[in-house]
Amino acid sequence: MTAKRTFWSAGTALAVVLGSTPALAQTAPGARDVAADRTASDSNQDVVVTGSRIQRLGFDAPTPTTVISETELRIGNRPSIAGVLNDMPQFRATLTPATTTGNTTSGTSTADLRGLGALRTLTLLDGHRFNGSADLNTVPQSLIKRVDVVTGGASAAWGSGAVAGVVNIILDDEMKGIRLGAQTGISTRGDGERYSFDGAWGTDFAGGRGHFMIGGDYTDDKGIFGRKSRPNLEAGVFQRADGQLIRAQDVNYTILNRGGSILSLTGAPRNLVFNPDGTVGPLPLGSQTAGQFTVGGNGQNIYDYVAVSSPYKRTNVFARATYDLTDSLKLWANGSFNRMTGDYGFFPETPLAVIMPDNAFLTPTARAQLAANGVTGPFLLGRVLDDVGPKKILNFKYSRRNLEGAIGLKGKIGDHWGYDVYYDHGESRIDQSLYNQRITSRFNNGVDSVLVNGKAVCRINADANPANDDPACVPINLLGNGNISPQALAYAFGGNHFIYTNKLDAAGASVHGQPFSTPAGPVDIAFGTDWRWEKMITNFVDPLSQANAFATLNSSATNGAFSVKEAFGEVNVPVINVPDTIKLEVNGAARYSDYSTSGGIWTWKTGGTARIASDLLLRAVYSRDIRSPSITEYFLSRATNIGNLQDPYQGAPQANVVIYSGGNPKLTPETSHTLTLGGSYSPRFFKGFSVSLDYYSIDIRNVITTVTAQDALTQCYNASPNDPTCGGIITRNPNGTIGSMLVLYRNLAAYKTRGLDIEASYRRPLGDGTVTMRAVANHIFDLNINGTDVAGIVGGDTAFSTPKWRLTGSVTYADDNFGVDLRARYVGGGIYSTVKGGNGQYILNNDVSSRTYVDLGLQFKVQQQFTWFVNINNMFDVDPPLTPYNNPNYDVIGRYFSTGVKLKF
Repeated sequence: MTAKRTFWSAGTALAVVLGSTPALAQTAPGARDVAADRTASDSNQDVVVTGSRIQRLGFDAPTPTTVISETELRIGNRPSIAGVLNDMPQFRATLTPATTTGNTTSGTSTADLRGLGALRTLTLLDGHRFNGSADLNTVPQSLIKRVDVVTGGASAAWGSGAVAGVVNIILDDEMKGIRLGAQTGISTRGDGERYSFDGAWGTDFAGGRGHFMIGGDYTDDKGIFGRKSRPNLEAGVFQRADGQLIRAQDVNYTILNRGGSILSLTGAPRNLVFNPDGTVGPLPLGSQTAGQFTVGGNGQNIYDYVAVSSPYKRTNVFARATYDLTDSLKLWANGSFNRMTGDYGFFPETPLAVIMPDNAFLTPTARAQLAANGVTGPFLLGRVLDDVGPKKILNFKYSRRNLEGAIGLKGKIGDHWGYDVYYDHGESRIDQSLYNQRITSRFNNGVDSVLVNGKAVCRINADANPANDDPACVPINLLGNGNISPQALAYAFGGNHFIYTNKLDAAGASVHGQPFSTPAGPVDIAFGTDWRWEKMITNFVDPLSQANAFATLNSSATNGAFSVKEAFGEVNVPVINVPDTIKLEVNGAARYSDYSTSGGIWTWKTGGTARIASDLLLRAVYSRDIRSPSITEYFLSRATNIGNLQDPYQGAPQANVVIYSGGNPKLTPETSHTLTLGGSYSPRFFKGFSVSLDYYSIDIRNVITTVTAQDALTQCYNASPNDPTCGGIITRNPNGTIGSMLVLYRNLAAYKTRGLDIEASYRRPLGDGTVTMRAVANHIFDLNINGTDVAGIVGGDTAFSTPKWRLTGSVTYADDNFGVDLRARYVGGGIYSTVKGGNGQYILNNDVSSRTYVDLGLQFKVQQQFTWFVNINNMFDVDPPLTPYNNPNYDVIGRYFSTGVKLKF
């Protein structure tokens, strides 16, 4: 029978010495004592080093690796593994349920190292690619043993996408017994309810040669609605009459209103609105008013309706079986199912409609009131449509299902060689709809109505030209909120419906071993091949979308595929090895990738490590990494959002801009060069203590991205100040205002970032338990996006805006009966934005102060079988900064309680 095998990464060296210590970032193996090495060797253990393909006991990987252990997985009681990662300073919470509340990626959670975009972080499951990596909600947390994070370029080892690093989720594939759990959570404002249940079972079979485990979880997160319940989330940027920009609370429209704002045909506000009964009254203005906006008053803003955190329901099931075919050959197979669903309101549509003087719903009283205010002819009506359909606003509904299976072999050839072969197939089916949209032509026809014999009739059916009649047309009363009839809703409003499937087939084979030795020790090599095929298939598009009939979101059939064939090799050569004095090794790797879309491309890395007196490890690595366009970036159909922009061409803010985004089949791969220099120190005279410091520099060229509409608009102006259409990507209304913008994926010039990763940790016995202290920090010197340094720009509306400092410090204590976790998360401040107002100046109150969040967790245990836990996140209810939308840099939920129980048998 085979010996028990343990898989652990480069970052867990001190974990062996100290005994299952929490994650010790930037630490490579080799800090273990000799006895630990001998014990592992005697047990015939395999070693999987996440940052490398080399697999040897005591190997010091030159690429820094962080390990997130059971303790970090527990602290904060996060509902997904992505939430755990986002608490680490190296990550940015770019895509979460609290940052994707108003777009079609709602509820998605991904890993985004360095804030460079989630697609530049390669996510693996037990060292293999998997389809569920696009949303980390797909992995049941009850089965995760730890997470290894490679904080440096690793494309030569693992392939495309590892520009910022690698996240490798390691399963507890030796789990035995039964685990059950149930928990619930709620904010102190009485919203954000969350319920979840999980279970897992593992057992040996066939006399211990085989092992089987299965686990699953169910989560129902109710989301958070009503931004008025949270401080500073109704704020916005307001331009005063003198052109000065300020951040202010409750910035509202003057040109849009839920009853209907009355404007001139040029769009100038008249500060008049329709009351629910169809009469005309004044629009109560706020403390300051200029152009399209007022501060306070009785107006609305599009963000008043956007959720704080999007609701979702999640179901996961994962099963794994392993079987030792011989003492040196293991067969394994995985199967998984995941479903995410959501159904909630996005935001209201905000049309500008022309109302003719003979409109059927203009009462005599309203006509007299309009005339008294100088409105005698046609006028524009700016309407916030929050009275449409069951949810009153645009209603987004989705179902995302991922099915995946994988099979593989792990084996050994003699004492010095091993191999690994696998195949994975996954399919994600996304079914999404956006209801309560205007059907543009029908809406326009219905709004333009007249009286015929005292009855409201669509004008097209009342004129003398029968060729343009629409017998189904129903007049629409937009004058005042709540006056649209059910018949008009059925005629003029509908839902976009789109179903598509993403498929991934991935296979790989690798060999690792020690063919010969130098005087300093054995030379390690690894080589192999990978193959990947991705495909996007459109299963259904509604006919109205195909006719481009909807005013907000029309989907189109999008199909495409690409494949890649790869070969790689890695070598590690010991140069000097003087026991207890110095050990020097050099490492190199290369990979050739042949893409069906763009041809062949090389990636490589070179580096080395020097271990001095066993306590000090120095490391350096320089790599060339790539990221090919993803299937989504190539072929994604058009998506639509609505937002507010500062138009530099006119020097004025503008509301209600339609922003289109989508894929681009003309993309080419991006390339990156990464330099990492650093090391770790674990002094023998101070057992349990470790400190590490690593400098990184990442230079990405030919970048594939979409920028925010505001950034794209600013770049357009800087490049073409005399072309207000920016080569056609901006569509303008007759009065010069922006009607829509097209922001596609494209290859931009460059991203560059430099920074430091710092960590210190200490673990020691205390009483009957153990206390662990840990501090992890990330400092960004600069993050240059196409010539603009966005490090320290923290408002959230600038692409990749990131604080210069983030730090997480924790103190944990655990014994057989009790545990406590105390954590502080520091997020640095900065400036809100670099946007300038009409006076050429930056925002007046542009400074954003730092935030510190304190989290507390308690565990009460009974004989290691029953645990009751309580968590409080953001214990002091620290407010977010003034922001018009959810900011990925700061907590917008506030104080949150959760509690639950766990059972083990």
